Amino acid sequence: MDQVDCVVIGAGVVGLAVAREMALQGRETILLERETSFGTVSSARNSEVIHAGIYYPKGSLKAKLCVEGNRLLYEYCRTHHVATQCYGKLIVATDETQIDDLQAILYKAQNNGVPNIQLLRGAEVSALEPQLQCVAAILSGTTGIVDSHGYMLSLLGGFEDAGGMIAYQSPLNSARPIGKNAQGGFTLEIGGADGVQIQTKLLINCAGISAPAVAGRIENLPKECIPKAYFAKGNYFSLTGKSPFNHLIYPIPEPGGLGVHLTLDMGGQAKFGPDVEWLEIDRESQIDYTVDPRRGEGFYEAVRRYWPGLKDGSLQPDYSGVRAKIVPPNASAGDFCFDGPKQHGLQGLFNLYGFESPGLTSSLAIAKHLESLIKSSL
Repeated sequence: MDQVDCVVIGAGVVGLAVAREMALQGRETILLERETSFGTVSSARNSEVIHAGIYYPKGSLKAKLCVEGNRLLYEYCRTHHVATQCYGKLIVATDETQIDDLQAILYKAQNNGVPNIQLLRGAEVSALEPQLQCVAAILSGTTGIVDSHGYMLSLLGGFEDAGGMIAYQSPLNSARPIGKNAQGGFTLEIGGADGVQIQTKLLINCAGISAPAVAGRIENLPKECIPKAYFAKGNYFSLTGKSPFNHLIYPIPEPGGLGVHLTLDMGGQAKFGPDVEWLEIDRESQIDYTVDPRRGEGFYEAVRRYWPGLKDGSLQPDYSGVRAKIVPPNASAGDFCFDGPKQHGLQGLFNLYGFESPGLTSSLAIAKHLESLIKSSL
């Protein structure tokens, strides 16, 4: 039976960053992916935004790893020739009743150590974006866009250059601890065309929205340590014609998401979304990614609060994604969850739950943080 130092499950952006970090640390690492290619689920269905770390509670992992990840990601992309575009972002208060909310967001951002951020009055905003209607806005200078596929391709190349191997169409069927509390590692049953067994000392679950389901296949893992998965779909609509904006435009956040915002792609084309549509399903296989054109009515209403000039018929259904939630609707947003031996008692096992946005921005920082947790658990 093949024996390796580390197995990472899931080749989304977080799994790729983690696998690369494990290989760079000198571990013989295999990356398992159930699909035919990397980054085809949540990592292929997002806004590609490089977040600044503005919204998250002080001291949270999302705040810490997003601020650090923002810096690391721009630096990585610059040195590895991955395309980024630092457009900057405006978070807008559309009337006086939202000024207090805007001030609270600014205070939170400053407490999180977000650089290059300032409050602008309405006239200052109009000078930057004449078609934007608001009474005030926060300008975030480090928010931008990354070519997420190019970034993931680069991470995969770095992983393989460091000696790592990726196995496609290779889902984890089961993991069985070896010895008391998995002190001898794990025996993995890998599905796919051939179906193989391998042993590993270190097992890292980076399966995104399927992470709780994958954790359920690990024997002796206490059921109370596996969170329930909640599925929050985000729909996107694209703008027909040229965008009148040069910045990303965000409203005041709403429960479950950041509101229907305008983002730009690498070519300056605009899209709106995601909204928040909670799905009443139990497993990932039940997801329907079709965008219902009728949801466009809510998009027009939301967008016209900050862009009254949006014309009828200019929004087209585009694509959708699903957030990796481990908190139910109407609950406060959850934090990144690194569930390791201290939580569940199995040596060498780390389950990563709730890695929704800002997972892309934070990916390199997530990998470094996990490495510190692994070293402290040895």
